[in-house]
Amino acid sequence: MSITGGNRNVKGLPFNASGEREWSHGLFDCFEDPMTCLFAWFLPCTIYGKNKTRLQALEAGAPHPQGGELLGEDTITYAALNFCCGFGWIVGMTNRTATRTRYKITGSDGEDCFLSCCCAPCALTQQSRELELEEQSLGHPGGGMAGFGAAPAQHGATAANPNYKPQA
Repeated sequence: MSITGGNRNVKGLPFNASGEREWSHGLFDCFEDPMTCLFAWFLPCTIYGKNKTRLQALEAGAPHPQGGELLGEDTITYAALNFCCGFGWIVGMTNRTATRTRYKITGSDGEDCFLSCCCAPCALTQQSRELELEEQSLGHPGGGMAGFGAAPAQHGATAANPNYKPQA
């Protein structure tokens, strides 16, 4: 069985006896990525949608070419659940669990539920930053909101991925 994607432990964090590690960034380190954090506070559906599509792309073996979908189906689902009945955190929780599982991060479904419900902006930003580390290991700038509104970066071969070729 081959593992697709990039380095899933870029910071080289130690694994515990159960083969799990901590998040690469703490929950309240979300303020170190202010644009993603702002979007997560005021438009959490956009960060959820980007995180979900970025995770799906990485599971398929490559970073999402546009850094995730800002206004896709997943964004609309989260927005509808959140703004109509306050339950957007439920889909946020399932994506947090999927992210935690992919990176072998310590935690539990109960913790994912609590953080997604009570601290969604920080949880969404933490997930975004974890995804970004793997994307960067593949020579992609990552899909956080730091470059929102900036011109798309030109990607070429990098030390992390010398075989990377931009799509025509």
